[in-house]
Amino acid sequence: MHDTKKTVRILAGALVMWGASLPAMAVDMSFFVTSAGPGNGANLGGLEGADRHCEKLAATAGAGKRTWRAYLSTQAAAINDTNVVHARDRIGTGPWFNAKGVLIARNVDELHSPHSNLTKATLLDEKGQMVNGRTEKPNRHDILTGSRPDGTAFPPSPPFHDMTCGNWTKGGDEGMAMTGHHDRAGPTGDAWATSWNSAHPTQGCSQKALQSTGGDGLLYCFAEK
Repeated sequence: MHDTKKTVRILAGALVMWGASLPAMAVDMSFFVTSAGPGNGANLGGLEGADRHCEKLAATAGAGKRTWRAYLSTQAAAINDTNVVHARDRIGTGPWFNAKGVLIARNVDELHSPHSNLTKATLLDEKGQMVNGRTEKPNRHDILTGSRPDGTAFPPSPPFHDMTCGNWTKGGDEGMAMTGHHDRAGPTGDAWATSWNSAHPTQGCSQKALQSTGGDGLLYCFAEK
């Protein structure tokens, strides 16, 4: 019996090293796209509210024992603002697996590199279902991030535009937030158009504004622990 368990552990480790998927029973979900947003546009109740939304959906899916964090950056108030939050710094160290046990990325650096396994087929919601992409109705591929391609926050506002809808507290027509395309699809094949975390800003912060550009207030959720 001891030898059998040891063999299973070795095989599972080998599969992870090769980037293969593991059965959901063998690897707990540690990443998902939210199946729904909080419903108030980009007003998520700040980072804390966004994290609570991730935790709520994870608990409903049976993954509530982990510490969940929304992949969101905040907007710096000044060049030397030490309180700015970078999305890449708040999601743990990985590895991360989707609801079906498929490896998304081994660590933060791989997550933000061409070697990550980020596609429409792998960026599933907490129920293990695919999220509508650019060619489907309604299009929901705009995922709120407020981040640059490397997962860091944008320069301070002002003089630059705020890319976080007031640090995720605005839900009206004014303001904007950076989004990524979970389906890696856009109007062109350029890197910005196919970026999972930094494709284009919204045309407002309300739910209607988010939907007008192909979004629905959805988030990326990562298990920090």
